[in-house]
Amino acid sequence: MNPQPEELEHRIFEIKTDADFLECALSIFHFQAANNPVYREYIQLLKVNPDAVERLDQIPFLPIEFFKSLAIISGTHPTEIIFESSGTTGSTPSKHHVSKIELYKTSFRKGFAYFYGSIKEYCILALLPSYLERDHSSLIVMVNDLILQSNNPDSGFYLHNRFDLVNKLNKLKGESKKVLLLGVSFALLDLAEQHELNLSNSIIMETGGMKGRRQELIRNELHEILCNRFHTAAIHSEYGMTELLSQAYSFGDGIFQSPPWMKILIRNINDPMSFLSSQKTGGINIIDLANIYSCAFIATQDLGKISDDNSFEVLGRFDNSDLRGCNLMI
Repeated sequence: MNPQPEELEHRIFEIKTDADFLECALSIFHFQAANNPVYREYIQLLKVNPDAVERLDQIPFLPIEFFKSLAIISGTHPTEIIFESSGTTGSTPSKHHVSKIELYKTSFRKGFAYFYGSIKEYCILALLPSYLERDHSSLIVMVNDLILQSNNPDSGFYLHNRFDLVNKLNKLKGESKKVLLLGVSFALLDLAEQHELNLSNSIIMETGGMKGRRQELIRNELHEILCNRFHTAAIHSEYGMTELLSQAYSFGDGIFQSPPWMKILIRNINDPMSFLSSQKTGGINIIDLANIYSCAFIATQDLGKISDDNSFEVLGRFDNSDLRGCNLMI
């Protein structure tokens, strides 16, 4: 008998091995195949028998575009919040119906701690103007919670008050707390062009995106500018999106790592039901086991490749995909 989804809420964060991941993934797949009307119909159209699925590469991945027009919901829990992508002018935003906001909080809290340690060791300075200016942003919910969890009076959001941010960064240089400056790409670039700062002892993390404010840069160009102006050796990155409840992180050079309950597969762009080996470029498919009550198996419009150690790179987008917020822009 498959475990109930409430039991899986705890088990996914205790994953230690590939076997643990496979067991949880198959349990969530069978739950969603039976209890998610959109996903169930999609599986039927593909003529996939859920009972015959025994491996990760046999699981159908739902195209991420479905989140633009349909409510992707598994089970009968009422929706507590709807996250909405920023999109661009004229594009249709994605909507993620989240049944349990606490599950999202557990995922991003544990994910941050997995890669960076206790949030209480940090001062979080968030430069996210495009997100603060709208509602329904999953990134704002995450960063606001991390700011509160840091329990640091210097932590906070910055909109257009750049001089206050610069003064705060200079003030924090000599203090013992770790400083994390987290920002959307265009805002970090604006800050770097206006102020040359020595942030060699701070973590600079970009969440991607020019949001139509500036010309797109390839990651290497963006990171080189930020490193030179902030006098730091590497720029960290966060890879997340409205349709996910988990995030991957890069400590530099655009090489991302996922938490144990999230996995990346690379699909063949000419045959979306087949998958590629390491170092081959294809479409990024994501298994996010925290998406118990929506869909944990998503085929994104990002292009990338994985390495033998399961780290991955994001190399671009399909030409016909919309530019979306809360996702690394190249």
